[in-house]
Amino acid sequence: MRAWRGFLEAHARVVAVLEEELRREAGMPLTWYDVLVQLSEAPRERLRMQDLARAVLLSKSGLTRLVDRLCDAGYIERVQDPEDGRATLAVLTAAGRLALHEAAPVHMRGIERTFTSVLTPEERLVLAGAFERIVGRLQGPPPAEA
Repeated sequence: MRAWRGFLEAHARVVAVLEEELRREAGMPLTWYDVLVQLSEAPRERLRMQDLARAVLLSKSGLTRLVDRLCDAGYIERVQDPEDGRATLAVLTAAGRLALHEAAPVHMRGIERTFTSVLTPEERLVLAGAFERIVGRLQGPPPAEA
């Protein structure tokens, strides 16, 4: 329980600091940054809305409203999927790419200051391996019901 509670508290505190820094220095909430990163890393900088919902790491609730706000800011746009007319794509715009480019140094500096600089290189490797195993186990098929 000590490891679990420590993880929860560290996550909450680091995310709060990163959120405040991004808002103050880049004028962007962390959830916006998360969506822009997901789109920037996607093929052709676009994702179906359902895939974007699965990809975001910080907050899946209210994704439609979040995308609305990002569209209003000009950072992304919604387009009909040419391969499936029923689906909508979220597409990163040039303005979104620029906003992400400007916010990234703020975010990376915050991660370094609040997370990686506190750990030894060995601790970073151990944590990375442990988190990868946890994510890998949870990405598999759901357990069969008894």
